[in-house]
Amino acid sequence: MYMPKWTGTALLATVIAFGTAQGVKAEDVYVAGGGKLHRRDARHHSRVREGDRAQGRGELRLHRQAYAQIQNGAPFWIFLAADSARPEKAEAEGLAVAGSRFTYAKGKLTLWSPTKDLFTDGAAFLKEGDFNHVAIANPKTAPYGLAAQQALEKLKLWDALVDKRVQGDTIAQAFQFVFNGNAEVGFVAGSQVVAVIKEAGPKGADSVWDVPESDYAPIVQQAVLLKKGEDKPGAAAFIAFLKGEIAKEITTGYGYAVE
Repeated sequence: MYMPKWTGTALLATVIAFGTAQGVKAEDVYVAGGGKLHRRDARHHSRVREGDRAQGRGELRLHRQAYAQIQNGAPFWIFLAADSARPEKAEAEGLAVAGSRFTYAKGKLTLWSPTKDLFTDGAAFLKEGDFNHVAIANPKTAPYGLAAQQALEKLKLWDALVDKRVQGDTIAQAFQFVFNGNAEVGFVAGSQVVAVIKEAGPKGADSVWDVPESDYAPIVQQAVLLKKGEDKPGAAAFIAFLKGEIAKEITTGYGYAVE
């Protein structure tokens, strides 16, 4: 087993595809992202083209802990959030262009364990209770944690498993609990499981159960055009690309759903 690299691989793949597909003049595109899109600040170069000839090298600049920086006047053009609340807030506070907010991805909740053949039917496994700990993210602060609570309530197991639940502040921490063996099983993001498989091969997902989407509220991730990017051609081009079929194919390939 390998620990997956949390560098927003779906987003980075989208950036690369954007750089090779778009016929726009080279310029830097400043994007702020939240949640588990990135583990650390990163700067990623993408080739931009005008016709068939490369004209220059633009940069798509990614930053975490972004919303506070946006509120403080940081020069970001686009905000890609791991939820819908902060893009809505950006619109309400006049930091974003009204009507520009849209859903670019929907998270999938997955019950996962690195233990081979621990379960195939996650609901039956949870009801049997033959385990010591199940990891979840904090339902009060993490969208995936709330989804896990809703799924357990649907199974009528939320109270029954109170002594077996171990809670992480974030979905990344919940994943770590399972990965490090502090919990045999955990509710994690489908994208995390995909990352494990991409790095470790099929052995990285020995026991996986995708929780029925009807068992929890949608985990919506939204983007919004910020006021500082309103008149920037590069920002408009990236948003248009993010809504297109190539970006959607990349997004689903990394364990998310799209509208």
